[in-house]
Amino acid sequence: MIVAFGDSLTQGVADRSYPDDLQDLLDRNGYRYRVDNQGVAGDTTSDGLARIENVIAAHPALVILEFGGNDGLRGTPVDAIRTNLEQMIERLKQANLPLVLVGITLPPNYGPEYVKTFTGMYPDLAKKYRLKLIPFFLAHVYQNSQMMQPDGIHPNGTGNKVLAQDVFDLIKPFLTKGQRR
Repeated sequence: MIVAFGDSLTQGVADRSYPDDLQDLLDRNGYRYRVDNQGVAGDTTSDGLARIENVIAAHPALVILEFGGNDGLRGTPVDAIRTNLEQMIERLKQANLPLVLVGITLPPNYGPEYVKTFTGMYPDLAKKYRLKLIPFFLAHVYQNSQMMQPDGIHPNGTGNKVLAQDVFDLIKPFLTKGQRR
């Protein structure tokens, strides 16, 4: 099993979620994993930290960790966001669970210093913990209105397919073909 663990970008807000489309990609490519969508709309890194034991208890073959956007949109201090992400990463590593990190950025109206520090947090964490990373999850969809919800924050069904492909490309080195996982 692969756990997609995050907020509304993981849960999905329209049509299907990226984990649904990731499941289709895995199936079409002969990978027999089940994707467990543990995304919850509105969740912050504090909420993720409170739910991390559920992920560990599932004993997944891989965790896709995607949090931080809601914290950033609320102006939470980056140090607090980083601490929560580090605690989640450390708990997953202590449980010997492979993981990848999915980052996000913020609109420029949050101020150049905050946005720079926030966005730079993901590559810093990936380097510190030697994690595979998507630095900006929406990089291939956010400027295309045909792939985004009217809110300009969440991808639509077409955008979720692109996110799923990006995640599939990131996690492929972790996957093995064969029996159902």
